[in-house]
Amino acid sequence: MPPITLRWHAFELRPAGAPPLPAEYRERIEASRPQLYATARERYQREMNPGPFGIDSRPALVGEKYAEAMGCGAVFHDAVMHAYWADARDISDRNVLADLAEAVGMTRGDFLAALDDPVYDDRVQADVETARRYGLNGVPALIFDNKYLVSGAQPADVLRQVVARIMQENDNGG
Repeated sequence: MPPITLRWHAFELRPAGAPPLPAEYRERIEASRPQLYATARERYQREMNPGPFGIDSRPALVGEKYAEAMGCGAVFHDAVMHAYWADARDISDRNVLADLAEAVGMTRGDFLAALDDPVYDDRVQADVETARRYGLNGVPALIFDNKYLVSGAQPADVLRQVVARIMQENDNGG
């Protein structure tokens, strides 16, 4: 199987200015967490210990755009995901993000300055607008070969089937 290139795009579940979540909806989310954690542990051998709920993810998304420009995008992305989902860190905190940036080889001061640079914020906004054009309103969502959408957390076999189909189409000139 040829190598697959994975490219992350920015997406905000709760962008700034969004109305507050209704209490009943938040309660349903909280009630479903034990099952989510059990599924992650049993099916994917992953322990989940998420950071605070309802934070502003925009600084982390802007930071990732800067990290991409510095050649550290994938490693910074992984560090942020681990910090939030495993270490329960608040990735809306600029100092937490700067610590992660330093840990992956970026300069703290330059990183903090980039969080306020409209160039990187514009790149986040472009991703958000692309998601809107695709009609996406949740995560995870995977788009393969710019034409196949796989929405929601799916078993690896589903993803393998999509890749196999694309490979078959490419072999047939499609």
